[in-house]
Amino acid sequence: MKSSIIAAVISTVIASTSFVASAQAADVDFAHLNTIGTSELTVKADMAEVNVEVVIKAKTAQEAKRGSDKAVASFLARLEKAGVDKSLIQSANINLQPQYHYEKNKPNQLIGYNANRRITVTVMDLAKLNSILDSALEQGINRINNIALKSSKEAEYVEQARMAAIKDAQQKAKSLAEGFGEELDGVWQISYFEQRPIQPVMLRMNSEAKSFDAGQSYQQGQVMIKDRVEVTYRLK
Repeated sequence: MKSSIIAAVISTVIASTSFVASAQAADVDFAHLNTIGTSELTVKADMAEVNVEVVIKAKTAQEAKRGSDKAVASFLARLEKAGVDKSLIQSANINLQPQYHYEKNKPNQLIGYNANRRITVTVMDLAKLNSILDSALEQGINRINNIALKSSKEAEYVEQARMAAIKDAQQKAKSLAEGFGEELDGVWQISYFEQRPIQPVMLRMNSEAKSFDAGQSYQQGQVMIKDRVEVTYRLK
């Protein structure tokens, strides 16, 4: 009886500061303790994923497509000349849409076509990022959708964050059990969901913006890596 009462008290204390590990764990019929381990790492970005787009407006579908194809081909050629490996470039299919003028009580009037195509480039060296953006604009790419900063050691840092979250859960469980005069009797259940690194978007603008130059900010970018593990321990 004593253990059951203490277990209930511990569960209540933990629930007041965090979520209960899971509904299933809360319904078990033996003395237990629920805990959540968390971690957070902030690491320097050393690479980036750039998403750019060309949008062409023309009177005919053929003209719109030709304008889009020309800009994309020129940009890809510049990337190849700059030494960017083809495996780091993803080019989406062209999207061609008719444009209409709408007026009440009148038939829709076809006024032209929009052609747009996106390209995603993984830049392995942040020092080259600004020159790649300049190349895109020079070759007719007229939108920079976003730049997601990343780390080339992401897998390593994710593992570090995971182990830190596990250690945090272990320390919390031990401290809580000792604080209530109880002893842990092994792990009963572990709940874990993969966490994605938070990759900051550094830029979002189109060719009408006053300036695309933010080169210094790229060098100072950081990536935040968080993790979380939920654990249910048995109590003796």
